[in-house]
Amino acid sequence: MKNLSSHNQNIKRISPVSLTKTEEDKNIDLTLRPRNWDEFIGQERVKKNLRIIIEAAKERGEPCFEHILFYGNSGLGKTSLAYLIASEMKKNIRVVTGTTIQKTGDLAAILTNLNQGDILFCDECHRINKQVEEFLYPALEDFKLNLILGSGPMARTMELKLPRFTFIGATTRIALLSSPLRNRFGATFQFNFYEQKDIEKIIERASKILNIDIENEAIKIIARCSRFTPRVANRLLKRVRDFSQVNSNGKITKDIALEALNFLEIDEIGLEVGDRKILETIIKKFNGGPVGLQALASATLEEEEAILDIYEPYLMQLGFIERTPRGRIATKLAYKHLKIKYPDSQGSLL
Repeated sequence: MKNLSSHNQNIKRISPVSLTKTEEDKNIDLTLRPRNWDEFIGQERVKKNLRIIIEAAKERGEPCFEHILFYGNSGLGKTSLAYLIASEMKKNIRVVTGTTIQKTGDLAAILTNLNQGDILFCDECHRINKQVEEFLYPALEDFKLNLILGSGPMARTMELKLPRFTFIGATTRIALLSSPLRNRFGATFQFNFYEQKDIEKIIERASKILNIDIENEAIKIIARCSRFTPRVANRLLKRVRDFSQVNSNGKITKDIALEALNFLEIDEIGLEVGDRKILETIIKKFNGGPVGLQALASATLEEEEAILDIYEPYLMQLGFIERTPRGRIATKLAYKHLKIKYPDSQGSLL
């Protein structure tokens, strides 16, 4: 078991770092993470279903409940909700990322260190090594781990019994999740973008926790620029607070919020430099589209995954980009927002 213990550093009790999180984002998450159902704002359908699952498990006296899959864009609260579930069940939560589970030893170290009833949360679970993933199936179904020791004629199989645990997987790319793994989850929940009113409540709550003096009009302005995403809202709130602290008396007014967002090159609906570059590239270099993902990534010097995970979901939510079998197309709304004349010939492509 010496080799297994060497992998214990992969097990964390704090939030994992996603592809879009900074070190400061982790601190924000820890400070602002909701502690009960009432403090978790938004995603009402998901919360109602989860509360039923949890209450039913409690009434039956079961140490854990069926495995759960969360999917949706980053920053929508998947990790926070996993922590909230652990708190409601009064269980320990162990947190890993899919990239840390690349060898059988990694998986064995993680699973053998779980206690009865623990919750194992795996962020970006679609990144688990596909060969190692096969060893996860019996662990999820029968709570046992089958390891192959040695190779060739001397190889033998060792079965390790595991305590009953709940596996919560989270992914931003559910299409990359293999069917066998997806079928092991008893419940699957999609996280949607938040509504304006919910983002305003999140900013108001965060400002109270962080002791920020902010006007209601400023809250509305920041909420409109938050891309319907709580993580972005909290990040913008802190950036505007810093700007206000240095350039004003510390109070965030409507004018200060507008000035700070303009300084950050964020427009009135939350588009940043990268968003505008993608739209302008489609319109100016590719005559409005259609353009394929690879060509768009090359022209904008952005990674394909960044376009898929960060930029495109919000641009599609706004109706600025449409996907067609031939590629991405900039819509009339995108032309209007960028104040570029919409060509009549483009209408036949939409």
